[in-house]
Amino acid sequence: MTEHSPVPEPVEGTDDEPYDVLIVGGGPAGLSAALNLARSLARVLVVDADRPRNAATLISHGFLTRDGIPPHELRRLARAELAAYPNVTIRSRERVFQLQADGSGFAAEIGRRAPELTVRAHRVLLATGLRETLPEVPNLRGFYGVTLFSCAACDAWELQDRPLALIGETPDLAARARLIARWTTRLTVFTNGADTVDTAEEAELAAAGIAVERSPIAELHGERGALTGITLADGTEHAVEGGFVRPEWETDLSFLPALAPDLDAHGHLAVDRAGRTSVPGLYAAGDVASPGPQQLIVAAGAGARVAAVMIHDSIGVATAH
Repeated sequence: MTEHSPVPEPVEGTDDEPYDVLIVGGGPAGLSAALNLARSLARVLVVDADRPRNAATLISHGFLTRDGIPPHELRRLARAELAAYPNVTIRSRERVFQLQADGSGFAAEIGRRAPELTVRAHRVLLATGLRETLPEVPNLRGFYGVTLFSCAACDAWELQDRPLALIGETPDLAARARLIARWTTRLTVFTNGADTVDTAEEAELAAAGIAVERSPIAELHGERGALTGITLADGTEHAVEGGFVRPEWETDLSFLPALAPDLDAHGHLAVDRAGRTSVPGLYAAGDVASPGPQQLIVAAGAGARVAAVMIHDSIGVATAH
């Protein structure tokens, strides 16, 4: 274990017996890891703030045997399965305020609104996902998760062949438009006033039948989450039947300053193929570790894989992971 600053005195209480693994985050990556670690006889603590990024999503897709399940129901089923394992503890609506090295392992200050308890673990898995910021568009959240989505692979099937919008202000907007055009020939890109699609990209999109609107969005129209139209600041009206929005994503690693793990160019935790960070004993799985398909099944698979690696590492067994 590398040298780090000493751990402060415990706050209001201390759970003296170290856990084998502390998992920070109770989404599909964290819960999948917890299940697989539990079945390997590890003593596991899951600390979950219960603020999932997909809270606005009514239905999720692409998870084998669970296609069309509400995300909250998937989490409920996962927790029900974990309840059968006495070696797993889940602390809900709590967060980690600080994580530091502590001898041969780690110490974490956890609680709801402030640190209330210090827990220790030999290894830690970070599965905190991402925080997202949506473009500043009036009443956008009224449609988000119902007929406006962020993941084409997750939700484009239900919107295929309809007139759709893609709203965003990021440099990859043209690339996302080309992807979404796989499901519809009637797509309009709305940059909301941002200079994010250059002239060469606009020409390429036009050749594919994709229009680009650069005027800021004045209003979205529809009822009960069903998007039916977009009004621009210049008065232009567009009839649509749903679409996609490109949020900006960022990791929340504010509880890790004492460990200072390496990050990649996008601010994600830098990990090897097995999910190991640059800090010995600290692992990561899911969206916090690497950008990619942001699907529940992908995150769950990453959690299961890293769980296997953690068990092998704990006993010094070389693996092919």
